[in-house]
Amino acid sequence: MRVDEKAAHDTASPNPAALTTSLLIAIILAAANLRGGITGVGPLLPTVEHATGLSETWGGLLVTLPLLTFASTSPLAGRAARRYGAPRVLALSLPVLAAGLVIRSLPGIPFLFGGTVVIAAAIAVGNVLLPPIVRSTVPKARVGQVTSVYVTAMGLVAAISSGVSVPLADVLPGGWRTALGCWALLAVLAIPAWLPHLSRESDAAPGPAAIPAKTPSLWRSALAWQVSLFMGLQSLGFYSTISWLPSIVHDHGTSAATAGWELFLFQAVGLLASVTLPLLTRRSPDQRLLAATTSVLTAAGFALLAVAPGLALVTCVLTGFGGGATLVLALTFQGQRAAEGPQAAALAAMAQSVGYLVAAIGPLLLGALHGFTGGWVVPLTLLAALAAVQAVVGIGAGRDLTVTSLTSPPPDAASPPPGSPTTPSR
Repeated sequence: MRVDEKAAHDTASPNPAALTTSLLIAIILAAANLRGGITGVGPLLPTVEHATGLSETWGGLLVTLPLLTFASTSPLAGRAARRYGAPRVLALSLPVLAAGLVIRSLPGIPFLFGGTVVIAAAIAVGNVLLPPIVRSTVPKARVGQVTSVYVTAMGLVAAISSGVSVPLADVLPGGWRTALGCWALLAVLAIPAWLPHLSRESDAAPGPAAIPAKTPSLWRSALAWQVSLFMGLQSLGFYSTISWLPSIVHDHGTSAATAGWELFLFQAVGLLASVTLPLLTRRSPDQRLLAATTSVLTAAGFALLAVAPGLALVTCVLTGFGGGATLVLALTFQGQRAAEGPQAAALAAMAQSVGYLVAAIGPLLLGALHGFTGGWVVPLTLLAALAAVQAVVGIGAGRDLTVTSLTSPPPDAASPPPGSPTTPSR
């Protein structure tokens, strides 16, 4: 049995086509839960602060806490997947997510912050495990397409959550608490879709071949670091935009309602990018040009907003398309740059951990720079510069290469058979 098959814990069935269809539905439903419970907080933050008495500093911590939790939880998700199987761990994360959403909606500041940590920890599992699940169950040529599908689902729910949170808070009994807690229904809906894959898994623990003995070797790989930093820089740009775009355009005379629609436009264009990108990537596993070009688009959007805030709509189109495309690429890299299923989980865990730690710096740093300089030119210039760095990193991460596992050397690593191809660790 191949290593990637063993890592999937024998989830193959006699009818692979049917399994692929059901797994795709399960992946889409899981992805739909990976942002909605978080992106709905931003539009409601002023209401939450007023109702609970939180200061702006504590409010900023509330929106940054999920990113810090992502960074700290991602390595644990990868380890759990190698031990128990990615589908099983992902399935178990869904009721945890539903419970966290309910806890966060309960009265009391401890529940607000504690529930946020539980929600983010459960979402981190999906963030980490969906790329290797796709990698081990989808033909290599279609990894980018399937990634695009679930990123589209993720982004669609995120955009809807941003748009309907305030109206829901106005009409639902319980106000903002119910508006935040109602997303538990979506998590509950996804649980039955994963039950068939949970029941098919072997009760036996994975064999030695399924668990790399030296997974930390990825931390010595330049390619793994390029994938991780690309994930981090694109996430930094996205979450900085989600956190501060309404404030930036409002400070330049845009109404609060219009600012909200511009944020929706940013996410909607990102969805368009996630749908169209596979048309450009399906024929070539080398994504260097796309990674660089879409990163430059993002940089141009931030630079334009810095010098001409009146052109915010153009900025939303540039940064939305660039950000949506680079998100798909970042998640695709985590699957395609791994040599095997277990290594894909390890690479995804590393990329998510490093990536969200980098991303958490963005909103806090931009807020601090705005307070220090009294304007948005310096923060936006910094975002444009980091997006340019992202373009350079993307050239490395987009190469048609895989991270060579140092954990499964050939029987005689020092003397490989004559004529055997070898791939150096990158």
